[in-house]
Amino acid sequence: MTYDSSLSFIFMNTTRVVFGSGSSKDVREEVRALGCARAVIVTDSVLATRTDVPGRIEKTLGDSCVGVFSDVVPDSGVHIVDAGAAFARERGADCIVSVGGGSAIDTAKGIAIVLKEGGSLRDYEGFQVLKRPATPHVAIPTTAGTGSEVTYVAVIKDHEAHQKLLFGDYNIIPNTALLDPDLTVGLPPLLTAATGMDAMSHAVEAIHSQQNEPIADGLSLHAIRLIREFLPRAVADGKDLVARGQMLIASNMAGAAFSNAQVGLVHAIAHTVGARYGIHHGLANSIVMPHVVRFNAVEVAATYRPVAAALGVAVDGLSDEACAELVAERLAALAAKTGLPLTLSSQGVPESALEELAEATLADASIIYNGRTVLGAEELLEVYRAAF
Repeated sequence: MTYDSSLSFIFMNTTRVVFGSGSSKDVREEVRALGCARAVIVTDSVLATRTDVPGRIEKTLGDSCVGVFSDVVPDSGVHIVDAGAAFARERGADCIVSVGGGSAIDTAKGIAIVLKEGGSLRDYEGFQVLKRPATPHVAIPTTAGTGSEVTYVAVIKDHEAHQKLLFGDYNIIPNTALLDPDLTVGLPPLLTAATGMDAMSHAVEAIHSQQNEPIADGLSLHAIRLIREFLPRAVADGKDLVARGQMLIASNMAGAAFSNAQVGLVHAIAHTVGARYGIHHGLANSIVMPHVVRFNAVEVAATYRPVAAALGVAVDGLSDEACAELVAERLAALAAKTGLPLTLSSQGVPESALEELAEATLADASIIYNGRTVLGAEELLEVYRAAF
């Protein structure tokens, strides 16, 4: 992709990233490097009760750990964040260590806000609300998908309103990320696939965003290459540490890319259906992504040519429109190869709800950056019907 001489952009990636098998054993030193001495671990109930991962991190932290908050659930809620902040405050915590997937890391971002600023997380909804850095945060992802360990965004559900709230602020980017492939080995195949396709959606959407730029494009394109090659391997053999490690890198790169270039309609739809029907975020992204590609290609087909090449398509001699169609087909094929469902109807979304969902999607902030400007709910309804 080329850019004209008038281009201007800002790229930020402030997180210290430490990669390697066993790198999570450095957590005590990383906490101390931040000038902290009293860390609370934030993790989810499944990891805490069915694995020894949080316990291993607690043991490594030693007397630097003052508590483990393990009440995080998928689609974590504002009430959970507020409870976690109260838990950390009672223990005099000066640092948060998140252990888990996107829900745990996003919850920890919210806790870091409330622990520093007080009140309820609802008080800080929106973008660039904070005036100072949140509580220091070391993120240890156990899934390869969200890239939340390097992003400035947290998505937290308001369970009463059945709505996902966005918190975007450079002051909540984790200070340090420890990418340890050993901690992802126990992730089941379907969750490996869903989180991997989440990373793919970040990379693809960052490239055709209205805020795309060359550094983010470079990160996105290499992430796509890595996911294409290593996601099927990670799903087929969860103990393949090479594949697990490369997926962590891909997720991290895609996270840094979309944190700068933003996402678009895929995420706007996924946020909407996820909030109402409890569909896993990565799976929702995976289902709708091919259909959004076709929708966007009407106006921005050229942005999918490099994506097609990264997905292994021989693009020479093909039109931009043909490249875009092949991107849609390859993405659906990759999802199918990894065992993921391909329709919204398979996830319990009723056809009678599509019009309401299309209307609700217009209110999601991610839609602002979509490569093709969305003019109304009627256009979105076409995408919903195609994905249904």
